[in-house]
Amino acid sequence: MFKTSHTNKRLGHITQKALILLSTGASLSLTRRPDRYFRIIGSAAKEWQKINQRSLHEAIKKLYQSKMIDCKDNGDGITLLTISDNGKNRILKYNIENLKIKKPKRWDGLWRIVIFDIPESKKKARDAVSGKLKAIGMMPIQKSVFICPYNCKDEIDFITEIFEITPFVRFITANEIDIALDLKRKFGIIS
Repeated sequence: MFKTSHTNKRLGHITQKALILLSTGASLSLTRRPDRYFRIIGSAAKEWQKINQRSLHEAIKKLYQSKMIDCKDNGDGITLLTISDNGKNRILKYNIENLKIKKPKRWDGLWRIVIFDIPESKKKARDAVSGKLKAIGMMPIQKSVFICPYNCKDEIDFITEIFEITPFVRFITANEIDIALDLKRKFGIIS
């Protein structure tokens, strides 16, 4: 068993990978689709092979000390590792770095618009959200208004939850917008 400590240090690359690999078990238990099951297993196996055993042990120790995982000895020589609530929150934050809006094969003709009015007390979150919306593929049409032609409700919900700004954000789906031709050109939509 590892000694616990209250530490809020930034996690290293191996420790981040270990935490995400541990979450693979939770992902597998939640999926019902075989194609996703094998995709999850495949990506976890690739990452597992990149980590050497000593580095992995140190990473798990750091995760335990940071209270990101819980350890329980079963008495039969097997130690059960589970992700704590704190660890689950960190996994969400690490996955936000890889978030992108998926472009479908065919556009459904609808515009997704995100409008926000985030208070000055949350200025850092407001700035981060603007940057993240651009990074995932949305286009600003005003300072606090972003648009995208593709379904992105889940991604927007995820971002607003991570930055704790859900009450200040509105998501709109629209059929028409007066700058549609310009937007179609910018998003590469051929009609």
